[in-house]
Amino acid sequence: MSAPGNVADLGARLASRLTDVSGTPVTVEGLRRLTAGASRETWSFTAGGRDLVLRRDPPGADRPDGMALEAAAIGAAAAAGVAVPPLVDSGTDATTLGSPYLVTGHVAGETLGPRILRDERYATARAGLTAELGRTLARIHTIPPDAVPGLAQADPVDALRTICDAIDEPLPTVEITLRWLDRHRPEPVADTVVHGDFRLGNLIVDETGLAAVLDWELVHRGDPREDLGWLCVKCWRFGAAAPVAGLGTVDELLDGYAEVAGERPDEQAVRWWQIHRTAWWALHCREMAERHLSGAVPSVELAAIGRRVAEQEHDLLLLLGLPAGDAHREVAPPRSDLHGRPSSADLVDAVAAFLREDVRAVADERVGYLARVAANVLDGVGRDLALGPDQERRHRERLAALGLHDQAGLAAAIRAGTVDDTDPALLAAVREAVTDKLAVANPRYLEQPG
Repeated sequence: MSAPGNVADLGARLASRLTDVSGTPVTVEGLRRLTAGASRETWSFTAGGRDLVLRRDPPGADRPDGMALEAAAIGAAAAAGVAVPPLVDSGTDATTLGSPYLVTGHVAGETLGPRILRDERYATARAGLTAELGRTLARIHTIPPDAVPGLAQADPVDALRTICDAIDEPLPTVEITLRWLDRHRPEPVADTVVHGDFRLGNLIVDETGLAAVLDWELVHRGDPREDLGWLCVKCWRFGAAAPVAGLGTVDELLDGYAEVAGERPDEQAVRWWQIHRTAWWALHCREMAERHLSGAVPSVELAAIGRRVAEQEHDLLLLLGLPAGDAHREVAPPRSDLHGRPSSADLVDAVAAFLREDVRAVADERVGYLARVAANVLDGVGRDLALGPDQERRHRERLAALGLHDQAGLAAAIRAGTVDDTDPALLAAVREAVTDKLAVANPRYLEQPG
């Protein structure tokens, strides 16, 4: 069979595989790629009278061990009474569907966080959802770790340092956070299975409440409070003020957890994990961008995610008690009398408008989504053209005042402890730098509730 290069080929491969699994001829219909998933592809289709979902690694970026682990975790979660999509098939042989994959039954409901938080349709579900998520996490944490062979385990702070070194980009905010995390480690508790990505976007919610837990690709062994902290990370509140997923309070979450677990997790330990996972997400955003920058997976979506690092740096500083000052207002860049009009800024605006208004109107769901992403990227480029020169000047002045020449030197000095990471002057300089970065990357994020 030919290598997977188009939808028709993938559909034929799916039909062949599901025919083998079911023992009866299967026809695949309505195969389309969904917008969900920056690290793995997600496809919906109908086969044998059932609505199904395919998740697979991007061809050429195979992670067979990870896919096998995810399939095992779904099976173990179902046995523990956790609502998950029914597993239909999975495989790690790339010749079957072009890359490791799993197929599950479709579960009706909504995954998009903003809709869950704002649509009247989910008002009843929202009322009790925070406690329900706590109960669900407690059930996940009852899964015996041995039921999912091969779970990774690592020291949480050392793991972040390893990622820092691998991405090879200096992030002083993260270095400050790593030192804080080391100084404030919570008392240890017994290891459990940790979902690793339990948040809106990976949960299916219907009108009555939680319908299914998705995306087990980050499952590992560790501190159960990690899942609780991740659910509180600000970026997954989608602009809402409530501290747990934009839905409710930490008390509601922990009380729900205690209903099943029999004990209430320490709130300060959950906050420690919230800070840890915010730092992890900053690094993970940069890791995903590197897949684009290296040429391994050319993608405007992955490139755009790289600029989200500034959002997580901002959130880390808020958690560490360093609010943002006023963002520097956008100003028009000086007009060139060499190039005239349209200027570079004019051209950026024109292309962004074309993507947002014309391409999205005629494209399929996936291309329309990427057109919106690309338009947002160009908006940021326009802000960079306007603000960048003045920001760069201030950046050099801040570094000079600290006796340093560049961002790499600052990050290295914090890591080595040759500068005091609690020094108010250093913290103020880092805070101003992050605010400048966010004023270009996503100024509206500065206005979201902390």
